[in-house]
Amino acid sequence: MPSHHLPLLLAAYQYKFGRNVEAMWRHLIDDVAVGWEELGTDLLDDAPPALVAALTGGEHWPSRTLDQLVTPDSSPPVRMSVTDETADVEDMEWGYVLHKEGVEVISLLHEDIGPIVSWSIDPRTAFNDHPAAWSSRDSPPAIRASRSTPTPGAPAAAPAKAGPSRPTAHR
Repeated sequence: MPSHHLPLLLAAYQYKFGRNVEAMWRHLIDDVAVGWEELGTDLLDDAPPALVAALTGGEHWPSRTLDQLVTPDSSPPVRMSVTDETADVEDMEWGYVLHKEGVEVISLLHEDIGPIVSWSIDPRTAFNDHPAAWSSRDSPPAIRASRSTPTPGAPAAAPAKAGPSRPTAHR
């Protein structure tokens, strides 16, 4: 759900990966053998403690990859690729595509593309989790911008808005 994944992705980009989307691609996509079971608070490394507390309520959990998969024929598992067919079979509801200008959030129940949330958005921004709200024709549906005082060195909150019409995804 966007309210869970977007804050982690935005904060990871801004702090852990030092605004380097290529480093983020390597970590989240290239360096993973199969896929992710869960994204954890380790993505918040180097974020200010107050931001981490605001996003997690003080809880910590590790990111976990899908390393322990067993295939029916005992062959090694292969990297997961998401297509229209596999998204339906796996009952996936959301897709996240990392672009240079932000993260595209796709409600797979409604559309094949989605709005792009700028990397500069404050990670404490609350987003709507209703799939129909994530139309590619509209701005990302922020419920409210962060009301917290930004921590020193934190990027300023920017209004949620869609990026260019259709940037090219590199991964």
